Amino acid sequence: MADAPQNTTTPAPAPAAPPLSRGKIFLRRLFSSVILWTIVLLAIFSNNRIVSDYFFLLVMILLSGAGLVEFYDLARKIGLPCYKGWGIFGGLLLMTATFLYLSGVIATQVKPAEANDFETTFLILFVLGLCLRQFVSKRNPEAITAIATTLFGLMYVPWLLNFIQKINFYPDINQAGKFYVLHFILVTKFSDLGAYVTGSLFGKHKMIPRISPGKTWEGFAGAIVISTLVSIGFAVLAKDKLPQLTIMHATILGIILSSTAVLGDLIESLFKREAGVKDSGRLFTGIGGILDLMDSLLFNAPIMYLYLRHIIM
Repeated sequence: MADAPQNTTTPAPAPAAPPLSRGKIFLRRLFSSVILWTIVLLAIFSNNRIVSDYFFLLVMILLSGAGLVEFYDLARKIGLPCYKGWGIFGGLLLMTATFLYLSGVIATQVKPAEANDFETTFLILFVLGLCLRQFVSKRNPEAITAIATTLFGLMYVPWLLNFIQKINFYPDINQAGKFYVLHFILVTKFSDLGAYVTGSLFGKHKMIPRISPGKTWEGFAGAIVISTLVSIGFAVLAKDKLPQLTIMHATILGIILSSTAVLGDLIESLFKREAGVKDSGRLFTGIGGILDLMDSLLFNAPIMYLYLRHIIM
């Protein structure tokens, strides 16, 4: 008796989950940013010195390391050679060395100019190390491209992020550096919120559609208005902690920081579009990578520091 024919039909694959809407992606990114920077700020404002200093350093190291991994992965997708391991090592060393210097572990008295000289010395040594690394490389003949890409990764992620430490440990302002960190984070993240809400409701005129199709001039205006109001509100509420942050300074910072927050977002979008990816990484499901969460903060940290050093102080 012949065997009954077996059913060889391949089961149909499960339907793919529908892509998240732009609104849900934004809300998830906003929620992740709030959680991330709440942890950073809780560490900064802790009364425990070990927590406020060393846990803060740990968070900065994790952000730098994850951001560098994502940046060098984007570079390789574009086809740019780089020394990924050397760049990550240099970025983490930069963060740690700056912390040890600014927190007084390896320096008894720190001045902003001396801190910048310390960082410049590190960058000189890093570039020299990259050149020496190229001497012994047997697989990468593109010396200029590899060195330039590796150095740019260090400058784009840990060097820019390092200004948060410079603000936090700014000398002779009676612990006010913590409140300036809080101020620029609030202004920056409300820029993202203002741009999204205003752009969703009123956006009609695209800014640079070839880089970021969703950004509009209406959203850009909303980012400036919302951020400036938040900046002024914080200056009023924290006037006892930040007497130097006058209404005039708060207004100027609100306009500047909200504008550069949008610029920072566009710069990362430019990198992702060239690499042909939607997100910088997959650290957060449905959201993206660490660069997606802190792109708008990277350029605002040095701007906040420079304004603090040369104008407010």
